[in-house]
Amino acid sequence: MMKLVLIFSLLAFASSLCFASDPSPLQDICVAIKDPKSAVFVNGKFCKDPNLARAEDFFYSGLQKPGNTSNPLGSKVTAVNVDQIPGLNTLGISLARIDYAPYGLNPPHTHPRATEILVVVEGELYVGFVTSNQLENKLFTKYLKKGDVFVFPEGLIHFQLNIGKTNAVAFAGLSSQNPGVITIANSLFGSNPPINYNVLTKAFQVDKKVVDKLQAQFWWDNN
Repeated sequence: MMKLVLIFSLLAFASSLCFASDPSPLQDICVAIKDPKSAVFVNGKFCKDPNLARAEDFFYSGLQKPGNTSNPLGSKVTAVNVDQIPGLNTLGISLARIDYAPYGLNPPHTHPRATEILVVVEGELYVGFVTSNQLENKLFTKYLKKGDVFVFPEGLIHFQLNIGKTNAVAFAGLSSQNPGVITIANSLFGSNPPINYNVLTKAFQVDKKVVDKLQAQFWWDNN
């Protein structure tokens, strides 16, 4: 009996040192293939020979320039992730600048692979996120001024609205080299091909005419 207790104790300790699930993916989909010659990605990117790396691989210039907010949303996200800085590969971080016209909106969206921390450097924002069904979709909101910081947990729907009469600017840090973004309205009503109207009418409890009208809209991508 003592030997069994010892064995189970060692197994429990060993399991605590292991990951409880698969590593987080760094791409939206990864279809398994048997032929390695057909491989395209290795968790998002191939790696350069370290001996061939240059300082430019870790550099980006341009965040001092305001993004173009002359669109229906009145906002523009300028992302700096592994696509802009190859040296970010495997480092698990990225950055974004968000510009807002007066009353501009960064619409409800999620980052499937990252927590976001936002700091306001100009203007005033109304921000918030919604928890999952498990916590009854509780809404957390805050009015932010210059220098204020707010956190959006990984995967949760969140938004930012400029509540001022002047432009606003914020910078966001994200806990992934490739956080991804899913804009809720775009995904549901602007998918290609369109989602069957029976799904959307039942999900939103609205008439088919409403769904048809929403699907006919041009859904702007501010990223």
